[in-house]
Amino acid sequence: MSDCIFCKIINGDIPCSMVYQDETVLAFKDINPLAPVHVLVVSKQHIESAQALNESNSQIAAHIFSKIPGIAKELGIAESGYRVITNIGKDGGQAVPHLHFHILGGRKLENTLG
Repeated sequence: MSDCIFCKIINGDIPCSMVYQDETVLAFKDINPLAPVHVLVVSKQHIESAQALNESNSQIAAHIFSKIPGIAKELGIAESGYRVITNIGKDGGQAVPHLHFHILGGRKLENTLG
């Protein structure tokens, strides 16, 4: 989608601080981090959110989750622990309508989410 900021990052139109990339996903540092380590793992295929996952594209989410442990290890947070979050829709706090997951860590995180 031409107006999607994540699609522009994936296409190289907007720079990012990349931490991982393969044919399916791009992971990069969040520009407004909420924790010492805050990385976004973004599907290279434009899917609006986890709500839009179905039988034909769910393998993308499975691939993302298979890569997150390695990304966390490279970021140095695998041993101490981290949080993986996705937001869905306006009420869920989704700011960019493109499937992505937040990896947060680098300190003890609060126990509440809502």
